[in-house]
Amino acid sequence: MGTSVPRVDGVAKVTGRARYLDDLDAPGAWHGATIRSNVAFGVLDAIDLDPAFDWSTVVVVTAADIPGTNVIALIEDDQPALVPIGARVMHVDEPIALVAAPSRALAFEAARHITPRIRALPPVFELDDALAVKQRLYHDTNVFKEFLIRKGHHTDDELEAAFARAAQVIEGTYFTSPQEQMYIEPQAMMASWDEPARRCHIVGSMQCPYYVHKAMKALLGCGPEDVVITQSVTGGGFGGKEEYPSMLAAHVALLAAKARHPVKIVYDRDEDIAATTKRHPCRTRHRLASARWPGRLESAKK
Repeated sequence: MGTSVPRVDGVAKVTGRARYLDDLDAPGAWHGATIRSNVAFGVLDAIDLDPAFDWSTVVVVTAADIPGTNVIALIEDDQPALVPIGARVMHVDEPIALVAAPSRALAFEAARHITPRIRALPPVFELDDALAVKQRLYHDTNVFKEFLIRKGHHTDDELEAAFARAAQVIEGTYFTSPQEQMYIEPQAMMASWDEPARRCHIVGSMQCPYYVHKAMKALLGCGPEDVVITQSVTGGGFGGKEEYPSMLAAHVALLAAKARHPVKIVYDRDEDIAATTKRHPCRTRHRLASARWPGRLESAKK
């Protein structure tokens, strides 16, 4: 209290000595790349590997390689780490498969030779179309979560009566767009495995290490001591590195297990903007009733 506390990493950041995830390395580290959906909604029928490519130089990971539960566990189990064959693709850029190679260039070259075969279904882009259930996306109503917050002890009839006798009612519908966090450092993560203990070590740019730990226990089917999460110097987050790092941590952990090498993934800016979560858009209907309180109005006029 009453003391200005210097930022722990402030000097290192402004002098350029801070080591972000992309500055870290591990002996024999490989690089990963992600194969993503190019359709908004559909069914994944197959994942085709180009027979002309030399697959002996890389490793490929699909949902079939997940040892635990194919889910990014946080609040609702509604998001898979990788779309399995026969399952629905829910958005453009949803991760389908992963590839790792000794160099970043080779990883991206291999990714270009992997083609998800997706049977497209009619997509839903508008809120009203989703609420009308023109296409069933989530349960039977397409409503992910519903909250009722009520303050006071008034009934609905009493509330409507108050609006009916109000001196003025102000009502409007307001829209806000999605927002990109645009942190300076993109999403970045690296994983390695201890042998023979089979303990996974994950280090990366994140805001909530315990979120990642929870997600990895479910995905890897392991105990709390079998996965170790370390937050590296984080170059900005603004909420964008709260839950999404669990997805990237899942991908590097799966690749490192199959490659038997540490694996690093650092998104390019275009992939980061296209594929990661945002602050969601919103449509808000607001209604306000104003009553006349003569005593207060007269006092205010005076």
